[in-house]
Amino acid sequence: MELYDELIARGLIAQVTDEKEIKEMINNGKAVFYIGFDPTADSLHVGHFMALCLMKRLQMAGNKPIALIGGGTAMIGDPSGRSDMRQMMTTETIQHNVDCFKKQMSRFIDFSDDKALLVNNADWLLDLNYVDVLREVGTHFSVNRMLTAECYKQRMEKGLSFLEFNYMIMQSYDFYVLYQKYGCNMEFGGDDQWSNMLGGTELIRRKLGKDAYAMTINLLLNSEGKKMGKTQSGAVWLDPEKTSPFEFYQYWRNVADDDVLKCIKMLTFLPLEEIKEMESWEGSQLNRAKEILAFELTNLVHGEEEAKKAEESAKALFGGGNAADMPTASITKADLREGKIDILGLLVSASLCASRGEARRNVEQGGVTVKGEKITDIHTVYTPEEIMAEDFILKRGKKKFCKIVMGD
Repeated sequence: MELYDELIARGLIAQVTDEKEIKEMINNGKAVFYIGFDPTADSLHVGHFMALCLMKRLQMAGNKPIALIGGGTAMIGDPSGRSDMRQMMTTETIQHNVDCFKKQMSRFIDFSDDKALLVNNADWLLDLNYVDVLREVGTHFSVNRMLTAECYKQRMEKGLSFLEFNYMIMQSYDFYVLYQKYGCNMEFGGDDQWSNMLGGTELIRRKLGKDAYAMTINLLLNSEGKKMGKTQSGAVWLDPEKTSPFEFYQYWRNVADDDVLKCIKMLTFLPLEEIKEMESWEGSQLNRAKEILAFELTNLVHGEEEAKKAEESAKALFGGGNAADMPTASITKADLREGKIDILGLLVSASLCASRGEARRNVEQGGVTVKGEKITDIHTVYTPEEIMAEDFILKRGKKKFCKIVMGD
C-alpha cells in the first residue's frame, strides 16, 4: 500500500486542496511540508502528538518536514477553537518555550544531514514593516471572505480583536516565506486551520504564480473522547517532568472503548494488517488493545525502558508486579499520630482527597483500596513499618492512585 492510501486507511486525512498532486508528491518523497507549532507553553502536549507522528511517518517515506515554531505568531495568538483571547507572552518566555520544543521534537524527527528543518517565524515576522505588510500582503486578502472562516465566526460572538484578526495573514505569510526560502510546497494542519492554510496557498499563487498545496488531518478523538485530555495531575504533556511516563501510559490506557482502535490506527506504527485483527476484539480484549496503545505511544515519547516500567507499574496497580514508575506520595513523621497514620490521613496526605470529610465518604462508599484490598473501616491505621514493608499502593476510585513511601 502506498503512503497516501495508508494515511487514508488510518483515518488521518480530512481534506486536501488537490488530491492527485498531493498523492503523487507524498508517495514519491517529493513533499517539502511544514506544520506550525505555537510555543504557548514550555512543553509539547498530546494535542501536538498527532502532528509529530504524521511528520515522522512522512519523513520515513522520504519526504522532508519543516517544523515551524511560531515565535512570531505566538505574540498574536491563534483564535481557532477559542472563546477568549490568549494571554500575551514576553519575548523571553516565548524563546524559552521554543528551546524546549526543539529538544522534544528531536525524538520524532531526524534533523541530521538536512533531512528536516526547524525554523522560527520570529526570524521574519518581527522584522516586517507594517505598511509593507498592508501593501504587499494585505491587498491579497478579502475581509468579507476572512469573516466566513469558522475560526473567526466562533470568536465574533464574544469579540474578535484586530490583533487576532491578523493571525490568518501571518500564517499565510509563513507559507509564502517557506516556499521561497526552502522550497516548501505543502502545509499540514488540523482541520480547524483550513481557512488559514488556504490563505497561504492563495498568497503563493497570487504573488509568485506558483502552486502550493494544503492537507488537514482529522481530529483524533470523538466528542466523548475529548473529555479525557487530562491526567489526575493536570494536562497531558510530553515533558516527563510535567506528566510522568506512568501518567502518560495511563492516559492512553484509559481511552474510551470506541476510541482505542482509532488511536492505534492514527498514532502507532503497527502494521494495518495487525490492527485489522483487533477490529473483532471486544470485552476484555479491548483492554489488551489499550495496553498495546499505551505501551507503543509511551515507547515513542519516552523510550522502551520507561514504557516497560510504566507497564509494570500499571500491572502492579491491579495486582502483582513492580510499581517502579508509579506516582508516589511521601509520608513524614509529622503526618503520624502516636506512631501511626489512619486511612483518612493517608488519602489527604497523598492528595487523593481534598479533606478528611471527602476521604471518609470515599471509604464508606467502598471506593478506597490499599494493596488491592478494599478498605471500609474509616479507623484503619498503618505503621511506618507496614508502609515500608512492600509496595504500598493506595487507590481512590478507578483512576486516582499512588505509591505511599516514608520520608524524613
